[in-house]
Amino acid sequence: MPRKPRFFVPGYAAHLVQRGHNRSVTFFEQEDYELYLSLLVDAADRYGSNIHAYVLMTNHVHLLATPSERESLSRTMQCVGRYYVPYINRKYRRSGTLWEGRFKACPVEDTHYTLACYRYIEMNPVRAGMVRHPRDYLWSSFRTNAGESESALLTEHAAYAGLGDTPSLQAANYRKLFDIEMNGEELLEIRQCLQTGTPYGNERFRSEIESVLNLKVGQRQRGRPTNKGSEALFGKGF
Repeated sequence: MPRKPRFFVPGYAAHLVQRGHNRSVTFFEQEDYELYLSLLVDAADRYGSNIHAYVLMTNHVHLLATPSERESLSRTMQCVGRYYVPYINRKYRRSGTLWEGRFKACPVEDTHYTLACYRYIEMNPVRAGMVRHPRDYLWSSFRTNAGESESALLTEHAAYAGLGDTPSLQAANYRKLFDIEMNGEELLEIRQCLQTGTPYGNERFRSEIESVLNLKVGQRQRGRPTNKGSEALFGKGF
């Protein structure tokens, strides 16, 4: 069966996930996480990928990123893998593939859909029961986006910038997003879009992506988009 193609549109954010082969461990100790992030900084800069949010879990990686060119994200991930996989194989005396194959990805609409992906990504360690709050997890972008640390990797998305007129207000309002738990419908929709490559957004956004690409992508979404968390805090504009 031919592999389902992935579609990226320059200037549109995308949610990516790459999992370890057979859900196997891909990060074993602190040095591994540090090297991966260092490689990601260099690759993203080289190929024009703006990284907005990330989490490195024990056996998978989530990214929210915007490509400057159609192939930016694919080349970024290939570049990281080209150095990271041999490093892991040498260090732990293993052989063969590390990742399950090609990463999965879907385009993401601006405003509350993008902010929902920020939250989904950075709440992964909490949902996994690893920490009680996302700031307690070392290998994610939460503390930077929350204004508690700095990172050479991250570039703010327009939806994040819209959270306030100053960096401190943006960070404060961003932290408030995590006071409301994501509901099951919202989690399911994000996962389904990521699994199928369906644009995560409303029907107008989907049509816009298909118009730009001149083809149908993913599959029709079920149910209505949800934005209860950000709307409750900041109104329908987010």
